[in-house]
Amino acid sequence: MSTDLQPDDELDAAVHRADLDELIRLIDRRTATRDWSGLSRTRRSCTAAVDTGRQLWPAATLAEYRLALWAPDEWCATVMEEEAGRFTPGPLSEVAAVHHTWENLAPHLTFGPLATYFAHERSLRGELIPTSAQDALVPVIDIPIDIQPWEPTYTIATYDDDGAHHDRPTVSTPMSDIELTTSLEPLDDPETTFAFAQMVETWTEKSNGRSEVTCVEGSAVDAISATGARRARSRALSTTDALDLLLWAGSTGGAHGRRRGAATGRFSVWWLLSALVDCEWTSGLSQFSREVEQLRWVEWDAWEPATGWELRLAVEHPDSGVAWSFTASDVD
Repeated sequence: MSTDLQPDDELDAAVHRADLDELIRLIDRRTATRDWSGLSRTRRSCTAAVDTGRQLWPAATLAEYRLALWAPDEWCATVMEEEAGRFTPGPLSEVAAVHHTWENLAPHLTFGPLATYFAHERSLRGELIPTSAQDALVPVIDIPIDIQPWEPTYTIATYDDDGAHHDRPTVSTPMSDIELTTSLEPLDDPETTFAFAQMVETWTEKSNGRSEVTCVEGSAVDAISATGARRARSRALSTTDALDLLLWAGSTGGAHGRRRGAATGRFSVWWLLSALVDCEWTSGLSQFSREVEQLRWVEWDAWEPATGWELRLAVEHPDSGVAWSFTASDVD
């Protein structure tokens, strides 16, 4: 359109100069005026410029992010590509799920892996994904898209122009002192240790975090005692509260890492649960759900000052007589 000639001139000049500040201002203006075609051109031009050695990937990334977050379905779909969004605050499947529905966006999507993640993200937000669509999706996450009856209404992230926001779920029940037992010899449980490590891997590998799993034959209090804590306090958690905390930990990036998204976080939760109950969900959801509902959870701490990036849970499995303590922390 003729009205686009001057903005295109601006774009071409800014790209030629590799003027990142001006490109960011241009993206802001085009977002504010809902100029989606101009924003799409900005993305394409900046992406092409990267191939010529001009470091304009932050502008290309920002344009992708704004299109996924705010643009109408047909424009949002143009950035729902496997190579897009590598440097956005979170995966574009989650970004798009904030303001777009499966019903409206799916007709514009190619049913590749990103569409599968988007379907999971929309399911986590309460949208029912038709069975016919689920059957057509690439099974890159081998857990059910539908939220199961024993799962909570998960606390999920929101996104705006400033990035992702996903507050740590809170539990109002106060903690009480617990009497620690004589420390038991920890058991070797590589499967559970690995499952928890992969859940919080962005905390430990992409940020400054650390994690630890302690397994004992005994109760949740025994598992806490085996960590070597000198004093501790705890509160009982429902299964739904515990799973909400685990999903928060598994989907965030910690203090400095990039978000993995709620769909990936939920898969991490299921992987950990499978290790705890020694039961694969692929063998039968009914048996898996019965085992999960037996778990008894507590949140605990050792009276340390609270930080924004901390997870301390303990859980016992009555049938096996085994309990675990999980600790993950990160610092800004």
